[in-house]
This record gives sequence, C-alpha cells and structure tokens, in this order.
Amino acid sequence: MKTLIALHGLVVPITVLLCLLAPLVTGRVRAAAPAGQCLVYVGTYTGAKSKGIYSFRLDMATGKLTALGLAADTVHPTFLALHPTRRFLYAANEIGNYNGTASGSISAFAIDSESGKLTLLNREPSGGGGPCHLIVDSTGKSVIVANYGGGSIEVLPVQPDGHLGKPTTFIQHRGSSVNKKRQEGPHAHGVALDAANRFACVTDLGLDQVLLYRLDAEKSTLTAHDPPSVAAKPGAGPRHLVFHPQGRFAYAINELDSTMTAYSYDASRGILKAMQTVNTLPPEFTGPNSTAEVAVHPAGRFLYGSNRGHDSIAIFRIDAGDGRLRLVGHEPTQGKTPRNFAIDPSGAWLLAANQDSDSVRVFRIDTDTGRLKSTGDVVEVGAPVCVQFVPGQGQ
Repeated sequence: MKTLIALHGLVVPITVLLCLLAPLVTGRVRAAAPAGQCLVYVGTYTGAKSKGIYSFRLDMATGKLTALGLAADTVHPTFLALHPTRRFLYAANEIGNYNGTASGSISAFAIDSESGKLTLLNREPSGGGGPCHLIVDSTGKSVIVANYGGGSIEVLPVQPDGHLGKPTTFIQHRGSSVNKKRQEGPHAHGVALDAANRFACVTDLGLDQVLLYRLDAEKSTLTAHDPPSVAAKPGAGPRHLVFHPQGRFAYAINELDSTMTAYSYDASRGILKAMQTVNTLPPEFTGPNSTAEVAVHPAGRFLYGSNRGHDSIAIFRIDAGDGRLRLVGHEPTQGKTPRNFAIDPSGAWLLAANQDSDSVRVFRIDTDTGRLKSTGDVVEVGAPVCVQFVPGQGQ
C-alpha cells in the first residue's frame, strides 16, 4: 500500500517527497542516507546483451538496486541527460548515419516515474556523427550535444511538452593535435554549463582545448566567447569537465594522458585558468589506461575520476580555499572499463558502470574521507555507458 502525504494542498507519494529532499543531505556532518527510493536510468551500447535504456530503483537507505527492466528500446543510447522538471529524459544515440546523413540522433522521452518506462516523444539529428555527450540547460529550453565523430556541437530547442525542435545552432570545430591516432581532427567530447547558465565549456579531445561559448537559452544559440578557448597540455585529450558547486573552480579529466586539470573560474567574465594538473593513476601502475568520467561530490569536498585499464575510481580532496587537489586514493570498480559513474544527489552513493564486464556496482561514500566502499550490490546491464539519477518527479 502506497503512503501519501499532503504537501501544500497536493497529495504526494512519500517516496517522491523523500527523493526531493535527498539533495539537502550534504555538508561536513555525516548524515544517514535518506529513506525511500530513487529512479535510475542506465544508457548502453546496444547489441546481444542490451536493447536500449534500462531503469532501476535505488533504495536510499541501503544502496540496493532493483531492476525495473527495459525502459526504452533505442539504438546506442550512450549518454543521458535529465530535464530540470524531471519529466523528460534525452539520449544521445551514438550512431554515424541518421536518415541517410552523416549524423547521430538525439531522442526525447517522457518519464513515467511510477513504472520507470520511457515514452518516445521525438528524435532529431545531432548534426554530426557519433554524439557522445549532451546536457540540458538549467531553464530546460536547450539541449546541447557534443559529436565526437563529427567534431562538432549542436543546440536543439526544447518545447514545453518535452519535444525537441529543429536544431538552432551548429558549430564545426577544426584543427588537430599531436597524437596522430586519436587527434587527427576535432573530437568534441563533453559540454558543461556554469551555474549562471551563461557560458558553455566544450572539451575537445582532438584539439587539446576547452572551447568557450556564450549561451542564449531563450534562443537556443551558442556564440564564441572571447577568449574562445583554453589550451590543454599537448596530447592530454580533455574529455569531460565539471564545475564545483561553489562556482569558483572547474575540473577537466584528460583521457589520453590520465590526468586531471584544476581550473580557477571567473564567473563574471567566463574565463578558465589552469592552476594544477595531477595524475589519476598510482605511481606503481605501468599498464595501459585512459580516463573517462569526472564528478564533484555534492558537498564540494571531493572529486572523483574513472580510470579504464587500472579499472578504478581516483579520489581527490578539494582544498576549500584554492580548489587544488590532493590524492586520497583509488577504489577498484570490481569490473572492467568504468566508462561512467554517477553520485546520487544526497551524496551517499556512487554507481559505477563497468562497460566491458556488463555490470553496475554500488559504492557507499564516506562523507568524512571521500573514500568508497563496495556494498556488494551489483546488477547486470549489457555494455553500460551512462548512469542518470532522477531524484524526484516534478516541482
């Protein structure tokens, strides 16, 4: 029997209310994980073991994941992004040909929070081959996508009913860098927006640059900023970037040389300045490795990055004053190739997606030390690529 609570005249399921309150459980004081359950989506590479996007329930008290099944049958939905109303989900379909053109596609879905099922609203071209990352701006009016294969970015407007409109901005990156196998041309790999929703930072692995753009969310347009970019170390291969919750710092994980770069950020001018680069690997490790995902803990005290090869999560403490990083340690993901991981909004749990061992594992976060401890809970998902939490339905 479902328990309901009256909230400002509305009758709300208690599990939804608890998930809405979950982001408040942050800070220095260790808090018990909130009760209730939250919805989790996992994007995949489709094939023999996967047919699309899968949904789960995360028990916020225990960290146990319960499978709900296939949420949407769609090809290679490798990265997912949630609309700020939490009513819609967007997926980058990482393909190279869409309707006969050299483009991937972006799919829009409506979320059924009770069943976890997704209903396809529509699909639009991404503007370039191999879309690998996308975000929704904080107003919910624009989706920005990075095309790895095409080396380009595109903006699509979002209608009030969640449907995607026709693309409004397309920007083709040009150039190359020193790694002839991986940097023969541009490879846009990630997009991050600052807290003010004014500036977009696009990490381009092929150019060794973080490109800066001004966002007009109302018009769904991007224009080049001045300065237009920040250079990374040649051969580093910046992959993803994330802003610190306080807005004064940003962190980019570099795929090709397994490093993490800390930036100071001038929010008034939209300017990044590199201040530190650290290794994501222990010094004794000599095997092949590439990095993948980066995330800041909601409390802002710790930074995490995934190593593919060492198959671990690197844990860093963030200095509250200057934003610099100090290595805490590494936690094995107990699987192969952690392509992605995500931290739930309460900061209690980290879910690691091991692409090459077809598994998602759950780790408890120690909010005092930042360290991770496996709960022993694991679910099977074919070639998981992205984990997306849905902390609550509606506002």
